[in-house]
Amino acid sequence: MKLIVHGQQAFGKSVLEALLARGEMISAVYCAPDIDGGRPDPLKVSAQDQGLPVFQPKSYKDPTVWEQIRSLEADLCVMAYVTLMVPEEALNAPRLGSIQYHPSLLPMHKGPSSINWPIIKGEKKTGLSIFWPDNGLDTGPILLQKDVVIDPDDTLGSLYFNHLFPMGVDAILEAVDLVRDGTALRLNQDPAKGTYEGWCQRTDVEIEWAQSMDVVYNLIRGANPQPGAWTTLNGHTVTVLDSKKAIGFANVEPGSVVKVDSDGISIGCVEGAVRVEKFKPEGAGKMSAKQFLEHYHIEPGTRFG
Repeated sequence: MKLIVHGQQAFGKSVLEALLARGEMISAVYCAPDIDGGRPDPLKVSAQDQGLPVFQPKSYKDPTVWEQIRSLEADLCVMAYVTLMVPEEALNAPRLGSIQYHPSLLPMHKGPSSINWPIIKGEKKTGLSIFWPDNGLDTGPILLQKDVVIDPDDTLGSLYFNHLFPMGVDAILEAVDLVRDGTALRLNQDPAKGTYEGWCQRTDVEIEWAQSMDVVYNLIRGANPQPGAWTTLNGHTVTVLDSKKAIGFANVEPGSVVKVDSDGISIGCVEGAVRVEKFKPEGAGKMSAKQFLEHYHIEPGTRFG
């Protein structure tokens, strides 16, 4: 088959390279528009290195873009990390349509931050879906799915890079084979089931120390590294990154430091504490607990939040 690869960043680059490595014919690559002053998109760079045509429409609602896609005479579009809305006129321009990767078990966690929210909500399992996109947001028929266990100490970063990223590349290759063989499923999602969440933003991840240890810990790890759960110290914002549950503390004042050592600062929650091992103070870079203590006077009883 002749394929179009549509995506961006490291995931899109890895999908393109995996398809090329096994001899797939790539008609063109579509990726996000360049950002003024930003680094070139890795997918774009990889495509150009391979001598492939690269297109970067600012919108896919333009009929001239639909005609451009049709002119490529591709059989299938493979969508790997696409954030712009793509209407069905563009999706259906290839002969067999388009398939898309989404890092959740649809219809659960539709939306752009589908890796953050399962961790924040304390769920034990998530996964990935390859589906046939339509005019809805992550609502099209499902082609295949893969389960992923959320380990108790997984962060957004570890869940994505250790599991959902590499499994996603393999799943896309599997899906392309199923489409080629004519055995790809189209299992309709039940519109009455599932969930949708919007972007996980800074306003969503302020730490409320007066919540349970589990709730606070899940929030921190589900926002690590982006958008970064945060609190305040002496009126200044501090992002909290690497952390662990601190066992053995009870009846502590929420937000109050209960233990300090060179490797971590334990901060009280309801029914326990969270040991923070990496911080990012406002206007500074990431710091280990040891580095943080060199800049800030922290002792038992110091209050965060």
